[in-house]
Amino acid sequence: MPLIEVNDITDPRLQMYSHQRDTLLLDWPGYPNGLFVGESANVIDRAMDAGIVPLSFFLEQKWLEKTTPLLEKAWALDPTVPAYVCPHEVFRGVTTYEITRGALAAFPRPDLPDVRTLLANARRVAVLEDVMNYTNIGAIFRSAAALGIDAVLVTPRCHDPYYRRAARVSMGTVFQVPWTRIGSASDWATEGIPLLHELGFTVAALALDENAMPLDDPRLKSADKLALVLGTEGDGLAASTIATCDHTVIIPMEHGVDSLNVAAASAVAFWELRAR
Repeated sequence: MPLIEVNDITDPRLQMYSHQRDTLLLDWPGYPNGLFVGESANVIDRAMDAGIVPLSFFLEQKWLEKTTPLLEKAWALDPTVPAYVCPHEVFRGVTTYEITRGALAAFPRPDLPDVRTLLANARRVAVLEDVMNYTNIGAIFRSAAALGIDAVLVTPRCHDPYYRRAARVSMGTVFQVPWTRIGSASDWATEGIPLLHELGFTVAALALDENAMPLDDPRLKSADKLALVLGTEGDGLAASTIATCDHTVIIPMEHGVDSLNVAAASAVAFWELRAR
Protein backbone atom coordinates (compact mmCIF):
# COMPACT_ATOMS: atom_id res chain seq x y z
CA MET A 1 0.00 0.00 0.00
CA PRO A 2 1.41 3.46 -0.79
CA LEU A 3 2.51 5.77 1.97
CA ILE A 4 0.06 8.54 2.78
CA GLU A 5 1.43 12.02 3.42
CA VAL A 6 -0.58 14.06 5.92
CA ASN A 7 -0.22 17.73 6.76
CA ASP A 8 -3.38 18.51 8.71
CA ILE A 9 -3.43 17.90 12.47
CA THR A 10 -7.24 17.66 12.35
CA ASP A 11 -7.21 14.80 9.82
CA PRO A 12 -9.82 12.35 11.22
CA ARG A 13 -7.69 9.37 10.19
CA LEU A 14 -5.21 10.39 12.88
CA GLN A 15 -7.74 10.65 15.67
CA MET A 16 -6.50 7.57 17.51
CA TYR A 17 -3.08 9.23 17.80
CA SER A 18 -4.39 12.67 18.69
CA HIS A 19 -3.98 13.66 22.35
CA GLN A 20 -5.30 10.25 23.33
CA ARG A 21 -4.51 8.88 26.76
CA ASP A 22 -4.16 5.13 27.06
CA THR A 23 -7.29 4.89 29.17
CA LEU A 24 -9.39 6.51 26.44
CA LEU A 25 -8.16 4.01 23.86
CA LEU A 26 -9.61 1.21 26.00
CA ASP A 27 -13.11 2.26 24.93
CA TRP A 28 -12.44 2.97 21.26
CA PRO A 29 -15.66 2.62 19.22
CA GLY A 30 -15.89 -0.48 17.08
CA TYR A 31 -13.32 -2.49 19.01
CA PRO A 32 -14.65 -4.61 21.89
CA ASN A 33 -11.33 -4.63 23.75
CA GLY A 34 -10.25 -1.15 22.67
CA LEU A 35 -6.92 -0.18 21.14
CA PHE A 36 -3.35 0.36 22.19
CA VAL A 37 -0.62 2.41 20.53
CA GLY A 38 2.86 0.95 20.25
CA GLU A 39 5.95 3.12 20.05
CA SER A 40 9.38 2.03 18.73
CA ALA A 41 10.51 -0.75 16.42
CA ASN A 42 10.87 -3.37 19.16
CA VAL A 43 7.34 -2.88 20.42
CA ILE A 44 5.71 -2.87 17.00
CA ASP A 45 7.75 -5.81 15.73
CA ARG A 46 7.06 -7.99 18.76
CA ALA A 47 3.37 -7.13 18.71
CA MET A 48 3.20 -8.37 15.11
CA ASP A 49 5.21 -11.48 16.05
CA ALA A 50 2.50 -12.14 18.64
CA GLY A 51 -0.07 -12.16 15.83
CA ILE A 52 -1.53 -8.68 16.37
CA VAL A 53 -2.00 -6.90 13.04
CA PRO A 54 -1.66 -3.10 13.16
CA LEU A 55 -4.54 -0.89 12.09
CA SER A 56 -2.25 1.90 10.92
CA PHE A 57 1.16 3.54 11.34
CA PHE A 58 1.90 7.17 12.11
CA LEU A 59 5.43 8.49 11.82
CA GLU A 60 7.61 11.46 11.16
CA GLN A 61 9.37 11.61 7.82
CA LYS A 62 12.74 11.16 9.54
CA TRP A 63 11.76 7.67 10.74
CA LEU A 64 10.60 6.39 7.36
CA GLU A 65 13.78 4.61 6.30
CA LYS A 66 14.17 2.77 9.63
CA THR A 67 10.46 1.91 9.69
CA THR A 68 10.33 0.45 6.17
CA PRO A 69 11.06 -3.16 7.29
CA LEU A 70 8.18 -2.94 9.77
CA LEU A 71 5.87 -1.54 7.11
CA GLU A 72 6.77 -4.36 4.74
CA LYS A 73 6.15 -6.88 7.49
CA ALA A 74 2.75 -5.33 8.24
CA TRP A 75 1.81 -5.22 4.55
CA ALA A 76 2.66 -8.91 4.27
CA LEU A 77 0.01 -9.50 6.94
CA ASP A 78 -2.48 -7.02 5.51
CA PRO A 79 -1.63 -4.96 2.39
CA THR A 80 -4.32 -2.39 3.25
CA VAL A 81 -2.66 -1.13 6.46
CA PRO A 82 -2.18 2.65 5.98
CA ALA A 83 1.06 4.39 6.94
CA TYR A 84 0.62 8.11 7.59
CA VAL A 85 3.83 10.13 7.22
CA CYS A 86 4.22 13.77 8.21
CA PRO A 87 6.74 16.47 9.14
CA HIS A 88 7.73 16.97 12.77
CA GLU A 89 5.42 19.93 13.33
CA VAL A 90 2.36 17.93 12.31
CA PHE A 91 3.41 14.91 14.34
CA ARG A 92 3.88 17.06 17.43
CA GLY A 93 0.60 18.84 16.81
CA VAL A 94 -1.31 15.56 16.64
CA THR A 95 0.36 13.67 19.47
CA THR A 96 1.78 16.47 21.65
CA TYR A 97 4.99 14.37 21.80
CA GLU A 98 8.15 16.33 21.20
CA ILE A 99 10.25 13.17 20.94
CA THR A 100 9.43 9.54 20.25
CA ARG A 101 11.61 6.45 19.90
CA GLY A 102 10.38 5.82 16.38
CA ALA A 103 7.10 5.21 14.60
CA LEU A 104 3.75 4.80 16.31
CA ALA A 105 1.32 2.04 15.35
CA ALA A 106 -2.25 1.50 16.50
CA PHE A 107 -3.38 -2.06 17.27
CA PRO A 108 -6.62 -3.71 18.33
CA ARG A 109 -6.31 -5.19 21.79
CA PRO A 110 -6.40 -8.98 21.77
CA ASP A 111 -8.54 -11.00 24.17
CA LEU A 112 -6.80 -11.84 27.43
CA PRO A 113 -6.77 -15.55 28.34
CA ASP A 114 -8.29 -16.83 31.57
CA VAL A 115 -5.89 -17.71 34.36
CA ARG A 116 -6.32 -21.47 34.07
CA THR A 117 -5.50 -21.45 30.38
CA LEU A 118 -2.52 -19.15 30.86
CA LEU A 119 -0.96 -21.26 33.60
CA ALA A 120 -1.60 -24.69 32.09
CA ASN A 121 2.11 -25.36 31.51
CA ALA A 122 3.69 -22.67 33.69
CA ARG A 123 6.18 -23.34 36.49
CA ARG A 124 7.33 -19.84 37.44
CA VAL A 125 4.83 -17.00 37.62
CA ALA A 126 5.01 -13.38 38.75
CA VAL A 127 1.98 -11.66 40.26
CA LEU A 128 1.98 -7.84 40.28
CA GLU A 129 -0.24 -6.38 42.99
CA ASP A 130 -1.40 -2.83 42.25
CA VAL A 131 1.86 -1.76 40.57
CA MET A 132 1.01 1.68 39.22
CA ASN A 133 4.29 2.84 37.70
CA TYR A 134 4.53 2.24 33.94
CA THR A 135 8.33 2.11 33.99
CA ASN A 136 8.38 -0.54 36.70
CA ILE A 137 5.83 -2.66 34.85
CA GLY A 138 7.85 -2.50 31.66
CA ALA A 139 11.10 -3.32 33.45
CA ILE A 140 9.52 -6.27 35.27
CA PHE A 141 8.29 -7.73 31.99
CA ARG A 142 11.72 -7.33 30.44
CA SER A 143 13.29 -9.20 33.36
CA ALA A 144 10.55 -11.83 33.21
CA ALA A 145 11.29 -12.49 29.54
CA ALA A 146 15.04 -12.67 30.11
CA LEU A 147 15.00 -14.75 33.30
CA GLY A 148 12.56 -17.55 32.65
CA ILE A 149 9.21 -16.38 34.02
CA ASP A 150 6.48 -18.28 32.19
CA ALA A 151 3.61 -15.85 32.80
CA VAL A 152 2.70 -12.63 34.57
CA LEU A 153 -0.56 -12.02 36.40
CA VAL A 154 -1.65 -8.46 37.17
CA THR A 155 -4.29 -7.46 39.68
CA PRO A 156 -7.28 -5.34 38.64
CA ARG A 157 -5.78 -2.10 40.00
CA CYS A 158 -2.40 -2.68 38.37
CA HIS A 159 -1.61 -0.46 35.37
CA ASP A 160 -1.95 -2.04 31.96
CA PRO A 161 1.17 -3.64 30.41
CA TYR A 162 0.00 -2.56 26.94
CA TYR A 163 0.06 1.12 27.86
CA ARG A 164 2.47 2.93 25.57
CA ARG A 165 5.21 3.69 28.08
CA ALA A 166 5.09 0.31 29.81
CA ALA A 167 5.33 -1.54 26.49
CA ARG A 168 8.18 0.70 25.32
CA VAL A 169 10.22 0.22 28.51
CA SER A 170 9.65 -3.53 28.24
CA MET A 171 11.25 -3.45 24.76
CA GLY A 172 8.12 -5.19 23.50
CA THR A 173 8.44 -8.17 25.87
CA VAL A 174 4.85 -7.54 27.05
CA PHE A 175 3.98 -9.38 23.82
CA GLN A 176 6.39 -12.25 24.53
CA VAL A 177 5.54 -13.07 28.15
CA PRO A 178 1.93 -14.27 28.42
CA TRP A 179 -0.15 -12.25 30.90
CA THR A 180 -3.66 -11.71 32.14
CA ARG A 181 -5.54 -10.25 35.10
CA ILE A 182 -6.37 -12.15 38.26
CA GLY A 183 -8.99 -11.67 40.95
CA SER A 184 -11.57 -9.00 41.66
CA ALA A 185 -10.90 -5.32 42.30
CA SER A 186 -12.15 -5.40 45.89
CA ASP A 187 -9.67 -8.05 47.10
CA TRP A 188 -7.86 -9.98 44.40
CA ALA A 189 -6.07 -12.29 46.86
CA THR A 190 -9.25 -13.78 48.35
CA GLU A 191 -10.09 -15.26 44.97
CA GLY A 192 -6.72 -15.32 43.25
CA ILE A 193 -4.42 -17.06 45.73
CA PRO A 194 -6.77 -20.03 46.31
CA LEU A 195 -6.93 -20.38 42.53
CA LEU A 196 -3.14 -20.50 42.35
CA HIS A 197 -3.15 -23.14 45.08
CA GLU A 198 -5.74 -25.13 43.17
CA LEU A 199 -3.45 -25.04 40.12
CA GLY A 200 -0.59 -26.46 42.18
CA PHE A 201 1.42 -23.31 42.91
CA THR A 202 3.30 -22.48 46.05
CA VAL A 203 2.71 -18.75 46.57
CA ALA A 204 5.46 -16.54 48.00
CA ALA A 205 5.10 -12.88 48.94
CA LEU A 206 8.20 -10.74 48.47
CA ALA A 207 7.92 -8.39 51.45
CA LEU A 208 9.80 -6.86 54.38
CA ASP A 209 9.14 -9.04 57.40
CA GLU A 210 11.44 -10.01 60.23
CA ASN A 211 10.19 -13.58 60.00
CA ALA A 212 10.60 -13.86 56.23
CA MET A 213 12.73 -16.60 54.73
CA PRO A 214 15.72 -15.61 52.60
CA LEU A 215 15.34 -15.75 48.85
CA ASP A 216 17.79 -18.66 48.51
CA ASP A 217 15.85 -20.91 50.90
CA PRO A 218 15.83 -24.48 49.47
CA ARG A 219 12.07 -24.78 49.96
CA LEU A 220 11.56 -22.08 47.35
CA LYS A 221 14.10 -23.37 44.87
CA SER A 222 12.69 -26.90 45.07
CA ALA A 223 9.07 -25.88 44.48
CA ASP A 224 7.78 -27.41 41.27
CA LYS A 225 5.41 -24.50 40.68
CA LEU A 226 6.06 -21.14 42.27
CA ALA A 227 4.15 -17.85 42.09
CA LEU A 228 6.02 -14.80 43.36
CA VAL A 229 3.84 -11.87 44.45
CA LEU A 230 5.36 -8.38 44.09
CA GLY A 231 3.88 -5.18 45.52
CA THR A 232 3.77 -1.55 44.62
CA GLU A 233 6.41 1.02 45.49
CA GLY A 234 6.11 2.51 48.96
CA ASP A 235 3.23 0.58 50.49
CA GLY A 236 4.36 -2.86 49.33
CA LEU A 237 1.97 -5.79 49.54
CA ALA A 238 -1.29 -5.64 51.48
CA ALA A 239 -1.11 -7.37 54.85
CA SER A 240 -4.10 -9.50 53.87
CA THR A 241 -2.24 -10.69 50.76
CA ILE A 242 0.86 -11.63 52.76
CA ALA A 243 -1.29 -13.54 55.26
CA THR A 244 -2.84 -15.62 52.47
CA CYS A 245 0.48 -16.61 50.86
CA ASP A 246 2.40 -19.75 51.79
CA HIS A 247 5.68 -17.96 52.45
CA THR A 248 7.02 -14.47 52.97
CA VAL A 249 10.36 -13.96 51.27
CA ILE A 250 13.05 -11.31 51.63
CA ILE A 251 16.17 -10.47 49.65
CA PRO A 252 19.07 -10.30 52.14
CA MET A 253 20.62 -6.82 52.12
CA GLU A 254 23.84 -5.21 53.25
CA HIS A 255 25.01 -1.72 54.30
CA GLY A 256 21.73 -0.87 55.99
CA VAL A 257 19.67 -0.99 52.79
CA ASP A 258 16.27 -2.46 53.57
CA SER A 259 14.74 -2.83 50.10
CA LEU A 260 15.12 -2.48 46.36
CA ASN A 261 12.94 -0.86 43.74
CA VAL A 262 10.29 -3.41 42.73
CA ALA A 263 11.73 -3.76 39.23
CA ALA A 264 15.24 -4.41 40.58
CA ALA A 265 13.88 -6.79 43.21
CA SER A 266 11.97 -8.72 40.57
CA ALA A 267 15.12 -9.30 38.52
CA VAL A 268 17.01 -10.62 41.55
CA ALA A 269 14.14 -12.88 42.53
CA PHE A 270 13.48 -14.19 39.01
CA TRP A 271 17.13 -15.17 38.63
CA GLU A 272 17.41 -16.83 42.02
CA LEU A 273 14.13 -18.75 41.77
CA ARG A 274 14.22 -19.71 38.08
CA ALA A 275 13.11 -23.24 37.30
CA ARG A 276 16.05 -25.58 37.04
